[in-house]
Formats: sequence, structure tokens, C-alpha cells
Amino acid sequence: MGIRIFNTLSKKKEIFKPVKTNQVGIYVCGVTVYDDCHLGHARAAVVFDIVRRYFEFSGYDVNFICNFTDVDDKIISRAARLNVSISELTNKYIKQFYEDMDALGVKRANQSPRATDHIEQMVEMISVLIDKGLAYSSDGDVYFDVAKFEGYGKLSNRNIEELETGHRIEPGKNKRNSLDFSLWKSSKDGEPYWKSPWGSGRPGWHIECSAMSSKYLGESFDIHGGGEDLVFPHHENEIAQSEGCFENNWVNYWMHNGFVRINHEKMSKSKGNFFTLKKIYETFHPELVRFFILGTHYRNPIDFSYEVMSDASKGLDRLYNLLLKLNTTSNEKNEDLFSLVEKYTKDFGELFREAMNDDFNTARALGYFFDYSKKINAILNNEKKIVSEDAALLVKEQFRIVGEVLGLFSHKPDEWFKLRKNVDLSADEDRGLTPEEIERLIEVRNQARNDKDYELADKIRDELGDSGILVEDSSDGTIWKIIR
Repeated sequence: MGIRIFNTLSKKKEIFKPVKTNQVGIYVCGVTVYDDCHLGHARAAVVFDIVRRYFEFSGYDVNFICNFTDVDDKIISRAARLNVSISELTNKYIKQFYEDMDALGVKRANQSPRATDHIEQMVEMISVLIDKGLAYSSDGDVYFDVAKFEGYGKLSNRNIEELETGHRIEPGKNKRNSLDFSLWKSSKDGEPYWKSPWGSGRPGWHIECSAMSSKYLGESFDIHGGGEDLVFPHHENEIAQSEGCFENNWVNYWMHNGFVRINHEKMSKSKGNFFTLKKIYETFHPELVRFFILGTHYRNPIDFSYEVMSDASKGLDRLYNLLLKLNTTSNEKNEDLFSLVEKYTKDFGELFREAMNDDFNTARALGYFFDYSKKINAILNNEKKIVSEDAALLVKEQFRIVGEVLGLFSHKPDEWFKLRKNVDLSADEDRGLTPEEIERLIEVRNQARNDKDYELADKIRDELGDSGILVEDSSDGTIWKIIR
């Protein structure tokens, strides 16, 4: 059947057909770099990272572009307030962006263009639009004439009259129409500026993405993505100016991820329910954050809470725990067991692809993966937690494939439980034990076992258990994890 994508433009799922055979061009609107990244940025980044990864897994050559907006009213205002240069401010937050996204396992884009490096391309596009009568200059500003573009509103599925009354309108004293949007803004005192045929100034927000995407992907490409909040006005305006300039079908598939909610309310600084990634990482491991994001289909809203994250943590731990069990294997062959594992693995592989082919449904794919893991765990329990090495390798390979596509299981299981424990313990002060104290008790227990003092070893294990710490011994050594 192939990969099906829900196209915001057509409002339905469509079979993906690339502009160029076996190649995919993807442009995703990046961040405006004036502040720390938050959970909404993480969701968009993870969603389109999955899209990219699955296309690559499916044999496509992917050219993935994600920009930085590094000139903007908010950037100018923040830099002035902090008394730093704009480049100092934007460089700081670009660096922070990479740190946050690297921690999430988001692959870096093939190109990460900055708006300020592409002013020439923007000026060229604006000039073409003026020559075609689709834009006009007024006292150093340039606006796109919305009334001149047939089909304006087709992405947001609203006509011009509805848009005029139902959305915030960009201000401008010399506009012909209230919906006309800025392509070029004349410079004000103290603001950065560039030379142009219409005077010194800087580009409008919307023209930036049109110029950068066309430079790196051409005048017609496959997928343009971003958050649901970008449908109007940003992406609607991008379509108007790009198709007006190039006179073709600019983008074939428009993809938008849903909002992030905090305890059932839309995340908002004004409501005080705004979480930066740096703050979230203090409590939850970044891979757990990624796992949580993947548990909801990308087009649906996602609800963040400590309770939900706790449930997600238990789920990811179960998968890592299965990986840990697979480290203990038998050299004896068991053809019947291997055939059963092989069947379960083949069946899951087909279901996994079916889910991902259906508009990148990671939630369903993870559901199938938990079912598969449950079956493997049942085999392990029947075999007293030991399977043949060839069967274990088959399951481990399936974990590797799923991890490659979903960006999970980047740690060895014993490492995972050591990494995540510090995070979870810091969120639970009533546990009464620090990670260092637990490690010290485990060292004492290991020495007791070496000395054959099993009474002391069992006593320490039971005391840790009373504190909600499960101790497990394996061929890789002793690990511990939080069970409540």
C-alpha cells in the first residue's frame, strides 16, 4: 500500500508519491531563537524526526531542512532588554536548542539555514512578486496583496471574509487590505537592517521560510511541516507568496502536529503552565520524554502531567527490562522455541510497518510492540527467564530496528536503569535514600554475596525493596530500579 500521509491541504490521507523517485524533500519550520526550548518545540522536533527516520528506514534518500529564525521583533526586544547583541543572543539559544534536541535523540537536519544568511533570496522573491503585481511597496514597507492571489485560505479552509473577522490581523498603516501581510519591513531606529530596492529594512517572517525552503529543496517539494498553530497565518501566507512567485504547486503534503496541553489545559506562559525542556530534564530522562511524545498520534493533542510521565516510565522500563533478560541466554538449541519467536517477530514486523505506513502512527506501533514484548516475556517465564542465544538475537534485532525508527533504546539496559534512577529519585524526597546511598548498599550486598553471607545480602535487598527499589542480578552485574 505504501506510506499514507494526512494532508492538511486536502483534509484526508493520501498515498505518498515523491517529486523525485526514492527521494524525499522535507522542510520543517524551526524555532525563533530568543528563549529556551519548551515541550511544544520538543513535540514538533520528535514528530518530524520520526517522519524522517521512517522514510529513511523505508529506503528513501531524505533531504531534511529545518531553519532558525534569527531576526524577529521578539529577538530584537529581548536583546535590547538584556543589553546584548542580536547575534550573541541567537547564538546562545541555537546552541541551547542543539543541546536540548541532541538529548532527545533528534537527528540534526541536513541543513539548518539561518534567516539572516538568506536575505538576498528573500529580496529576489519579493521583487518577483512586485513585478507580477502580487505585492506592493508603501513608504519602505512591502506587502503581499492577498486579494490578488486566488485560493487564499485553502490551507486553513476559510474564505477571506472569515479570516478578516476571525483572526488576529498583522498591523500596518499603509496596507490596502487588512489581511495583506508584510514581506519587507522598513527599519526603525536601533533595529538591524539590510539594503533593499525599497530602502533599508528586514524581511517579514513568512518570506523567510519560502526563500530558504526553495533554496534547498527547489520550487516544488514533498513535505512541509510544523505545529498546528502555524496553519494560519504562517503556512497560509507561505503558500500564497511561494505559489504566486513560482506559479506551480509548491508543496505536495502539509503536515501539522497537535498542541501540547498541561494537565488538560493548553500550555501557555500566561497560565503559568509553561515547561522548558531544561526544567523537564531535571525530573525526567530525555528518552522518557521522547517515549511519552510517541505514545500519542502526532495529530492529536498531547497531555503532559507527572502522572502520565510516571505511567510512561513504567512502560519504557518494561521494555528495557526485557532487553536485560535477553542478556542471559542458553547455548542449547530449541527449534520449537526459535520457530515461535521467529513467528512472533515476523508478525510484529508486519504490524509495525502497517502502523507506521498509516500516517506515522507511533502510538499504534508502540501498542503492537508491547504486545510482542508480552509474548516474548511469556516465553521467558516458561523457560525460567532463559532462551537460546539465536532466539535472543532475533528479538534484540527487532529492538534495534524499532529503536532506529523511533529513536529509542539508545542505552544498554543496565545503563538505562542507572541513568533514569537519579532523575526519578530527585522527584521523590520521601524515598529516604539518595542514589549514592543505594549504590553503597549494593556494594555492601555484593561483598556479602562474595563472602557467602547470604543473610546480610538478603536483608539489604529486602530493605531496598521496602523503599521501592528492586535489585536484580544478571550476567552483566547488579542493577537497581524504582518500582514505586
